[in-house]
Amino acid sequence: MPDTPNILLVDDDESLNRLVRQYLEGQGFNVSVVTDGPSAVVAIERDLPDLVILDLMLPGLDGLSVCREVRPRYHGVILMLTALDDDIDEVAGLETGADDYLAKPVRPRVLLARIRALLRRRENEPNERITSISTSQINIDKSTMTVAVNGETVAITDAEFSLLWLFAENKGEVLSRDDINKNLRGLEHDGFDRTIDLRVSRLRKKLGDDPKEPHIIKSVRGKGYLLTP
Repeated sequence: MPDTPNILLVDDDESLNRLVRQYLEGQGFNVSVVTDGPSAVVAIERDLPDLVILDLMLPGLDGLSVCREVRPRYHGVILMLTALDDDIDEVAGLETGADDYLAKPVRPRVLLARIRALLRRRENEPNERITSISTSQINIDKSTMTVAVNGETVAITDAEFSLLWLFAENKGEVLSRDDINKNLRGLEHDGFDRTIDLRVSRLRKKLGDDPKEPHIIKSVRGKGYLLTP
């Protein structure tokens, strides 16, 4: 993790911003705040923070649009927040390039754990010795963050790539939702969070895997998922 990570908090709730900023600064982070979408785009591209906490509902430009706008040029971590309990919003956030998703009301310790896990994962990525993993159908190249299925390149988000890489590192082994959450998010699965299931569903679609009878990422009833060797 960077010595003093820089975090940009993007939310129009001033009381929440004050509390979150005070808490995170007390944990050793540098925190700056903007309160609308257009200002967020400018701040992200100008300052290149280590991590962005991005609210979904913003004045001027919503969080999904902000994420979509900056992602081609910003390669840091985006943690999306929303007060809405809607799978469609979660899928949309992950598809536009968010690395993770957290529903309001936000518990400070949960937010802190999520931030640390995301920054730790991003810091460790360039240091991996193995940069390419292949199965009978897929080639996953970590150095270029690319995925090819039967020789055809497939466009996936950074968050989807991280999940696929985790599956690839453990191909042929079942990973429970707890395993996945601890590796990617630093938290145990709470039984209600569907982020992992949604991300698997999106991955299957992009990899051309039949959701009814998947042959690339298989579901193991009551246990989790595995990537076939």
